[in-house]
Amino acid sequence: MLYTLFIHNADPREAGVSQDDMAPVEAAFGAYAKELDEAGVFVTTQILGFPDAATTVTAVDGQPKIQDGPFADSKEYVGGVFVIDVPDLDAALAWAQKCPGTMYGAVEVRPTTLTWSREREWYQP
Repeated sequence: MLYTLFIHNADPREAGVSQDDMAPVEAAFGAYAKELDEAGVFVTTQILGFPDAATTVTAVDGQPKIQDGPFADSKEYVGGVFVIDVPDLDAALAWAQKCPGTMYGAVEVRPTTLTWSREREWYQP
């Protein structure tokens, strides 16, 4: 079953964290991705840009509206995701506990109910 691990964290720039300070964090996430891959549960990962680089698109009343910035103004944001393929929630939670994101934020675990591929279109994984 597919699960997405959402990594929620505060903006490290606001805490004065430099790029040099981030090197061990990046190394920890690299090691985590390799561990997931070696265990055969890794599907994909995406580390996202900062919210101030976001653009939000809505279509209220059928009219497109584009705004700079994230949809919600929040101290914490989704900084990245890992998608894993594991047998059940217990296995997903075990992997979430190993995620380096738990050291400075929260990791939300959510099951995938539908996914899409070119070959199969919408299906339940």
